[in-house]
Amino acid sequence: MSRRKGRVLAFQALYSWDVGGIPKDSLMSFSWAEAQGKSGIDESTKTFAAFIIAGTLEHIEEIDKRIKANLSKNWDFSRLDRVALAILRMSVYSLLFQNDIPPTIVMDEAVGIAKEFGSDDSYKFINAMLDSVSKNPGSVV
Repeated sequence: MSRRKGRVLAFQALYSWDVGGIPKDSLMSFSWAEAQGKSGIDESTKTFAAFIIAGTLEHIEEIDKRIKANLSKNWDFSRLDRVALAILRMSVYSLLFQNDIPPTIVMDEAVGIAKEFGSDDSYKFINAMLDSVSKNPGSVV
């Protein structure tokens, strides 16, 4: 199993859910990934991605509150780039609810995914946000 591939799948699914309104059941079947030519994804990678997707969507309100609480006072949640938001959502879920994964790994993976899929400097923003969330895990508006 590749946890990196699982995180990328989870990110892509959460982005599709947010932007395209794809229902949770469709996300979890990964038929969208196969339609994009991503066949041959092993079951353990799908299971890991599904765990992140389901957990993120189950806790989406709390996750979004954590993101909002850690945004600069001059930055509005609705202005967040949707790619960055999907990465932040799954990473904040991992920081808050996957205690077996060290925060440094969560942050390193998020930065790597942002460098691959985000805008030029989005990885810096994501790193700063996740650092703030990891240092203030209980801060909610």
